[in-house]
Amino acid sequence: GLGARFPTGVCPFLSLSTLAFSPFSLLAKQIANIGPFFVNTKQNLLFNACFHTVNCLDQHVQQSPDRVALIWEKDEPGTEVQITYRELLDMTCRLANTLKKYGIQKGDRVAVYMPVSPLAVAAMLACARIGAVHTVVFAGFSAEALAGRINDSECKAVITYNQGIRGGRIIELKKTVDEAVKNCPSVKHVFVAQRTDNTVHMGDLDIPLNEEMAREAPVCAPESMDSEDMLFMLYTSGSTGKPKGIVHTQAGYLLYAALTHKYVFDYQQGDIFGCVADIGWITGHSYVVYGPLCNGATSVLFESTPTYPDPGRYWETVQRLKINQFYGAPTAIRLLLKYGDQWVKKYDRSSLKTLGSVGEPINHEAWQWFHKVVGDSKCTLVDTWWQTETGGICIAPRPSEEGAEIIPAMAMRPFFGIVPVLIDENGKVIEGNDVSGALCIAEPWPGMARTIYRDNQRFVDAYFKTYPGYYFTGDSAYRTKEGYYQITGRMDDVINVSGHRLGTAEIEDAMDEHPAVPETAVIGYPHEIKGEGAFAFVVLKDDTVQTEHVKQELKAIVASKIAKYAVPDHVLVVKRLPKTRSGKIMRRLLKKIIADEGSNLGDITTLEDPSVITEILDAYQKYKSEQRTS
Repeated sequence: GLGARFPTGVCPFLSLSTLAFSPFSLLAKQIANIGPFFVNTKQNLLFNACFHTVNCLDQHVQQSPDRVALIWEKDEPGTEVQITYRELLDMTCRLANTLKKYGIQKGDRVAVYMPVSPLAVAAMLACARIGAVHTVVFAGFSAEALAGRINDSECKAVITYNQGIRGGRIIELKKTVDEAVKNCPSVKHVFVAQRTDNTVHMGDLDIPLNEEMAREAPVCAPESMDSEDMLFMLYTSGSTGKPKGIVHTQAGYLLYAALTHKYVFDYQQGDIFGCVADIGWITGHSYVVYGPLCNGATSVLFESTPTYPDPGRYWETVQRLKINQFYGAPTAIRLLLKYGDQWVKKYDRSSLKTLGSVGEPINHEAWQWFHKVVGDSKCTLVDTWWQTETGGICIAPRPSEEGAEIIPAMAMRPFFGIVPVLIDENGKVIEGNDVSGALCIAEPWPGMARTIYRDNQRFVDAYFKTYPGYYFTGDSAYRTKEGYYQITGRMDDVINVSGHRLGTAEIEDAMDEHPAVPETAVIGYPHEIKGEGAFAFVVLKDDTVQTEHVKQELKAIVASKIAKYAVPDHVLVVKRLPKTRSGKIMRRLLKKIIADEGSNLGDITTLEDPSVITEILDAYQKYKSEQRTS
């Protein structure tokens, strides 16, 4: 059983008593501003008509239609486009009417394969307005990865661009979609918008989106939804198996995104909020789209890269757009740190009030540089911990008492309603401070995921089975003497590459498809820029002669099946892998070897043949010397 805290195993979270939990007393005004919330006390409470677009768009259009909703920071600096709330509502309604014209109905799933842009935001909001479920797929994913997500969610339509532009390069989005939908029988329509003037092949499924939207009315009545109806799905990696479709629902998600946006970043009306995440990730959903728009903010959409056309791009954008809150990933901060302070100091950053870090724990050097150089030691720096599954920020230095201390490189304080606990290896809650353990959450909260699409048992097994009665985050944490929380890393076979969560099993599954490769083992290792990188140990068939050629093919397979960021930095060919007598690969030994701790392997009594360690150590030392000479 899952205990009284999560009685259903999934948590239709919202009984009114949950909202009455003391930190939520701050919600009263917020809920009044958001509009009608729950109008009866059923667990699946009836919800006001299409909460999301009404509260992200209509309410602001009524109050201040010409307020800027989005600033599209396009790939080329100085070509930004401003979209008002009135214009965004118009775009959203035209797109919603287009979807309805082509048979998209309440409950249908729609894939959005687009880089961050006003039309991509409108696509998400249009789905929400008609009760369709959007699943945004990061526009860097391969055709095979896209097809897998479309098929798992049984999408009826795909919305994409003819091409994308990033870092001065053209990205062939439509070609990727064409390749994907060949294997997606559920897809009836592909809506193609124009990002460039280049023409692309248009087939039987394809519909020119811009032309269709121009024919539609700029008014679309929102669908009436229940509070626990699905809003969106977003796929994330687990430690085993294929990526899982995390389901977020209507009421709790938006409430939590809006509250965390307001209180963690101290958002004030009139601020320019600059979250540079892609909408293909949960950070983009919560802090580029839903949170800021619900709060009536001006949200920056960053299409480019941190180093295009030079390493000053972020800070030139801050100066030009007068950004007040800047929210980015440690991997980008570490990269820019290497280029030196001059690229930062070249630009006026006096508009900045709050800096934020997201996606992975930030190291001390990067934190200090971000705070002292980028923020001139004047900005509040919030290191935020949360997950796709949590919907929004769960642990961060703010909100807090005014002027409360912020400890570098630490998430510190639970957000309203978040009750963290640390649990030991025996499943017992660890009391007191100055302790470490598995990070779990003891009480439900509004933004939490409700299930994995079409696989609720996997949801229960992944998050509630390990420590019954608690939500298990998969992370370990340290509680300081003062009672603050510091995230110390993953406890499972998931690595964090440049802020992207990636199951090592996904990489292994891709590489194992090579005909010359009977088995592989992939582990994470510390990387000075990316935070973590992937290191692959590969066993080849005895008759394999072109080892280097196979290595390159393996990297190409991973790029093709997942994405370029998933490609291992290192591929080491070994004769065999270290296994227990029951056949389980002992990955901790591989981690020790590449950390140069081969003389301190710990207990290896369960190892089937200890001589394998010498083989792998020899191969690794040879590989290291080759790397140095090359």
